[in-house]
Amino acid sequence: MQNQFHIKFWGVRGSIPCPGTDTVRYGGNTSCIEMQVGGERLIFDGGTGLRVLGESMLAKMPVQAHLFFTHTHWDHIQGFPFFVPAFVKGNRFRIYAIPAPNGATIEQRLHDQMLHPNFPVPLQIMQADLQFYDLEIGETIKIGELVVETARLNHPGVAVGYRVNWRGLSAAYITDTEHFPDRLDENVLWLSREADAVIIDATYTDEEYYDDKCSKVGWGHSTWQEAVKIAKAAKVKQLILFHHDPSHNDDFLDRLGEQAALAYPNTILAREGLSIELMETTKRFSIPKQITNDR
Repeated sequence: MQNQFHIKFWGVRGSIPCPGTDTVRYGGNTSCIEMQVGGERLIFDGGTGLRVLGESMLAKMPVQAHLFFTHTHWDHIQGFPFFVPAFVKGNRFRIYAIPAPNGATIEQRLHDQMLHPNFPVPLQIMQADLQFYDLEIGETIKIGELVVETARLNHPGVAVGYRVNWRGLSAAYITDTEHFPDRLDENVLWLSREADAVIIDATYTDEEYYDDKCSKVGWGHSTWQEAVKIAKAAKVKQLILFHHDPSHNDDFLDRLGEQAALAYPNTILAREGLSIELMETTKRFSIPKQITNDR
């Protein structure tokens, strides 16, 4: 991976895990993606997909990685207590997030979710070298040749989006953000600017978002139609719709994907097992026929 920019999806759902026969093709695990870039491993969010990623790492220990959290709502941290490599001495993980509005650090929040009566063992049982870093929104992180940029997202309790830059290639991870009714979000546009790949919150359709009976306005998420607007304005090369609503089954997502691809041809839907390799002249995509075969 020294000369590659590789992205893999381990969890693509929002809100709550939704395993079952109707979600087999896209997967039911919550948010977790992995980027292996220039010899560095970056992990974004620790939803239940992190457990599966952790299992795949056990064959090549010791391991080290940088783990970035957008925020700490349950669907983005509930896989961390089941991340087996964190329990193994000799592994090393640098963990980044912005402080919560009440000032709680990422270490405090991960610690608290593993306290009784919520969990049987405390964070201190983890034997890996865990190093915690509290970010400021807008801060830039340099990791070797990589530059990771950050920006505020529009989500209850505050969330942060990320953009990874390496050798002229870039990928943005922008989830749990709600669009504005009268303008495009400048922070989202900035993170997305001419990116090779943008992974973006597209939890709802416009019809669901503006539904008179159960409006989703103010819930902190966006629609695929708004994602397309961002992609067009920011001249995104590949748009990847992410954070699928748990009520959207495989057939629903198939139809949604067809509509989105018509609106913006370079659009695909995130699914567990999806692998993307960014290259200077072309992009290669690998979508497994059955998710379980690519874990």
